[in-house]
Amino acid sequence: MRLKGKKALIIGAAGQGNMGQSIARRLVKEGAKVCVAGRNKAILKELAKELNGHYALSDITIRNDIETMVTEARSNLGKIDIAINATGWGLTKKFLNTNEEELDRMTAIQFKGPYFFMQSVISEMIKNGGGSIIQISSGTAVLPTINHTAYAGTKAGIDHVIKSLANEFGENNIRINSISPGLTKTPMTENAFSVPGIEEAFLKSYPMGRLGTSEDVSAMCVYLASDECFMTGQNLQVNGGLTLRRNPNPKEIAESIAKLKKLK
Repeated sequence: MRLKGKKALIIGAAGQGNMGQSIARRLVKEGAKVCVAGRNKAILKELAKELNGHYALSDITIRNDIETMVTEARSNLGKIDIAINATGWGLTKKFLNTNEEELDRMTAIQFKGPYFFMQSVISEMIKNGGGSIIQISSGTAVLPTINHTAYAGTKAGIDHVIKSLANEFGENNIRINSISPGLTKTPMTENAFSVPGIEEAFLKSYPMGRLGTSEDVSAMCVYLASDECFMTGQNLQVNGGLTLRRNPNPKEIAESIAKLKKLK
């Protein structure tokens, strides 16, 4: 077990079957003790029981919630060796139609929240002699994707913050990296996958011939969280080669949907 004795905090694990839950389960399988966090008490409580771990309620858009969550996690676990942020908001909207309220919410979830999350856990890790922080980013942060401007911009922004923090806190034995999946089947994307033709449109963009899974991301989290990892300040593209090509544009997606409709 590669993470035996490690203590991990995972925020973004309050959605049934989401990526945060997959990551938590994989870390436990590798020997870690976990505290799962998010906004849904019932789901978190059930997951913590399944994993023989702990849970903490927290809204990543509220700074005081973040600080309280980190304090509770440290109290329950004894320390925090691994901190993972798997939160996000999959807004898909045209740039010219995105309003201020939506942009403020996106910034709170995907930039300010992760910023303060790392601020809190870094303070704890300095006391403990180091640790590993992992941010779940997105392939859209480096690949321009229409109707994802606010989403991609905030993901890219926090990726650059990570580079700065990795440089600053490497001397404290703290590693900070991000993982960029491509289109992945999760609760966040279930509406997209429910449309026949969507998956077929995206598959052409993946040299390895399949879309990614939460398990692919979880496996990379294990490596980044383990003592084997000699890497920091990096954005890992765990997406089957997506960045060697590009995401389909709206016209190509529409054509793929229309093609399947004709076949039916």
